[in-house]
Amino acid sequence: MLDYSSLSMVINFKYDIHKACIKIISDHLEEMELSHSFNGLGEIKINKSISEEEFESLRNKLIPYGISIINSQKESLVQKIKDVIVEMIYLEEKLPISKTSTYLAEKLNLSYGYLSNLFSEETFSTIENFIILQKIERAKELLISGDYNLTEIAYKLNYSSVAHLSNQFKKTTGLTPSSFQRIISRRKANKQLEQP
Repeated sequence: MLDYSSLSMVINFKYDIHKACIKIISDHLEEMELSHSFNGLGEIKINKSISEEEFESLRNKLIPYGISIINSQKESLVQKIKDVIVEMIYLEEKLPISKTSTYLAEKLNLSYGYLSNLFSEETFSTIENFIILQKIERAKELLISGDYNLTEIAYKLNYSSVAHLSNQFKKTTGLTPSSFQRIISRRKANKQLEQP
C-alpha cells in the first residue's frame, strides 16, 4: 500500500515512447486545428497544406519535447531505420529470429546494404552499434523493473547466451549486469531511507 501522505516520494514509471510522442504531436496539431493521420514510422499526413508560419510554429512547439521535424529524405530514412529498431527492441515480446538485416530490409522495402551505408554516412556510426546501444538500454530497463532475470532478458533480446549479453553490457556501460543491479538496489534502498 502506498503512503500518499508523506511529503516526498519516488514514483517509477513504465512508458511507451511511441505512444507518448504520438500523443504530444496529436495534441499540438489539434490545438492548431490541423486535421491529420499517422502513417506509421514517424510520418504524419496533414490533410491540408499549411503555411510557413504554421510549420515553424509546430516545429517550435515540439522542440521542448525532443521531437524535431526532419527536412531531408536521407534524414527521414535514417529516422525510420532508428524507429524500426526501437520498435523491434521495445515493442516485440521477443526479438525476431530472422537476422536484423533481413528484418530491416523487409520493413523498409530497401536493400540492407543501402540502409547500412546511408546510416553510417549520416550518423558516423553503424546500424549494428545502434542496435547494441538500444538492446543494452532495454536490458537496463528490464533489470530495473525486476520482472525478469538475466537468462530471461538474454532470451527476450535474442542473445546467444547470458555471457554474450553480460560482455556486451560491460563493454557498453563499464559495469556487469549484476553490478548494475546492485547499484540500482542500493539507490532504491537509500531513497526509501530518505523518505520520512
